[in-house]
Amino acid sequence: QVQLVESGGGLVQTGGSLRLSCAASGGAVRSFTMARSFTMAWFRQASGKEREFLAAISWSGGKTSYADSVKDRFTISRVNAKNSAYLEMNSLKPEDTAVYYCASRVGVSVSPLPGEYNYWGQGTQVTVSS
Repeated sequence: QVQLVESGGGLVQTGGSLRLSCAASGGAVRSFTMARSFTMAWFRQASGKEREFLAAISWSGGKTSYADSVKDRFTISRVNAKNSAYLEMNSLKPEDTAVYYCASRVGVSVSPLPGEYNYWGQGTQVTVSS
């Protein structure tokens, strides 16, 4: 199994920055890591809206994908030695307010489709005040 725990959310003013972290743990993480086949991603869900893809990164970091809405402001990264992924968010806007979720999948695809991710964290709230 894989457990994902997000941290780093909070309240920030418009134009501010936040860095979200996602730590992966569980027996399956080691085997996926040894296979170099463990993509991590970030999604968000605003109140009353569907879950939205933000960014994904392959195990090696050689493949990334971003949603058009955030590609110029958000950066995804990972440190495999820590089994962790990060989302650096800059120039935040009130419309970025949402619960942010970390997700992972076995494989090298950096898919934007939520249904292709096997494991999900509990989410961390990000609120951007105007």
